Amino acid sequence: MQRASIDVFYFTRAYGSIIIVPIFGEFYRKTVKVKPFIAISESIEGADLSCENNDLIERLLECEKELENRKDDLLTWTDSLEELSEIENAFATDGKIKLDGKTILDVGTDCVKPLYIALKFKPYKIIGISEDLSVYSFASDLEQKSKLFTDTKIRLYNCSLFDNVTLDKILEKEGIGKFDFVLVSKTLHHLRTEKCVAKERDEEHKCREDEECCMYGFEEQEVFKRLLELGKRVIVYEAFYPQEKDNDKVRGRGEYFTTKEWKEIFKNLLERYRVEFITPLRHHFDKKELESIIAKLRQVDCVCFYVEEQQVKNEKTYRTTK
Repeated sequence: MQRASIDVFYFTRAYGSIIIVPIFGEFYRKTVKVKPFIAISESIEGADLSCENNDLIERLLECEKELENRKDDLLTWTDSLEELSEIENAFATDGKIKLDGKTILDVGTDCVKPLYIALKFKPYKIIGISEDLSVYSFASDLEQKSKLFTDTKIRLYNCSLFDNVTLDKILEKEGIGKFDFVLVSKTLHHLRTEKCVAKERDEEHKCREDEECCMYGFEEQEVFKRLLELGKRVIVYEAFYPQEKDNDKVRGRGEYFTTKEWKEIFKNLLERYRVEFITPLRHHFDKKELESIIAKLRQVDCVCFYVEEQQVKNEKTYRTTK
């Protein structure tokens, strides 16, 4: 087996696992029976791995964690590619996706979609913001090395959508007044800002100091007002798992939207804005079709739609009739 540039180990917690350890500068493989967190006593090519060798066990466990992190990174890349295939049509105008010279704000960026978008559609600039870019170990390298593959300018910043001061400084630095598109991919349910509403799901709920068990309310009017101040078209891609736990939740900012919340969100959006659905079907809905929207949501795992000011629709109608 070819030696990697860094030492790599794999240690599973099941019987009959394959274990890889570095011995004398080479990789050796051997199937052994192990129990969780019990020291391995096995001789591999003359190397004695006794139960006394705590350093090796600790290293193996550390590397297991590292491999899990790498697996998460890989899933970010593959999931992002799959998601973009469902999102990309939301960038279309008059049936065509033409992003030359366009600017995109990626709220809650996964760092990967900006690169995929840049490679395929070549917009002028993509700004990605996230409250914690450190969860993506490749973020800095991607930002720097993307220059080798695309002319699109990709910038990634640690910033919250609600941090107006920092965000305004970023926009001034980048020379952007208003983006052509704002992408909110699997992030909308994290933009909760109000008091805890978890009691609506569980009458016995009690708020803890760390708020990990809490769920803030969602103010769709304020959130979309802010998003549309930043961009001409807001594209939303969101999972519909009302009964599942949100593992990315931060304090009370998280948990997937319930059917009741989605109904309230679309009710307010349809009264104020133009709403165009991309997934699960391409369709322009109006407020008379609210129940139809909710019925569709119950049949799918994800939904993609975009929101624009009503005047955008009126301007298009005017140009057509003129």
